[in-house]
Amino acid sequence: MAITEKQLLQILPNAGAKAGVFIPGLNATMGKYAIITRLRMAAFIAQLGHESGQLRYVRELGNDAYLAKYDTGRLAQRLGNTPDADGDGQLYRGRGLIQVTGRANYEACSEALFGDSRLLNTPELLEQPVYASLSAGWFWQRAGLNSLADKGDILAITKRINGGTNGLDDRMALYKRALEVLQ
Repeated sequence: MAITEKQLLQILPNAGAKAGVFIPGLNATMGKYAIITRLRMAAFIAQLGHESGQLRYVRELGNDAYLAKYDTGRLAQRLGNTPDADGDGQLYRGRGLIQVTGRANYEACSEALFGDSRLLNTPELLEQPVYASLSAGWFWQRAGLNSLADKGDILAITKRINGGTNGLDDRMALYKRALEVLQ
């Protein structure tokens, strides 16, 4: 089951022209990662819709002060960034439709998508629609989210993606809309 541009715009109306740009990558990604049932597709699109501001952002917003949290300290270490204030927090900021964040995640995603570590040298590749989509599918699979989508457990999916419940109401609204559109 593939999604059309019209359906995607019905679910993510603020995506505008970006919907057409992302359709090929999203359909390829959903096929590759078995996101092919109505429940899985609705959950996936709802989550990436929220995470990306309805396909408008494929790079985490924030100035250097905001992104410094990824550069030093416990969070930086957990993400595989160096403990030094060397800018890797900014370099490995969230990118893709489900924000891949931190050096360790970039490396794992790169190995999965390319079989090498190219994302460590060119992290901006995750800003291109096809790789933004594929990285979201990679994360989805790695986090085991198809099984949660099969149960309609948007709360658990949100916690695995976000670490908490940030934006849960929006994610739920997008999910309900996606279920209606994907009849």
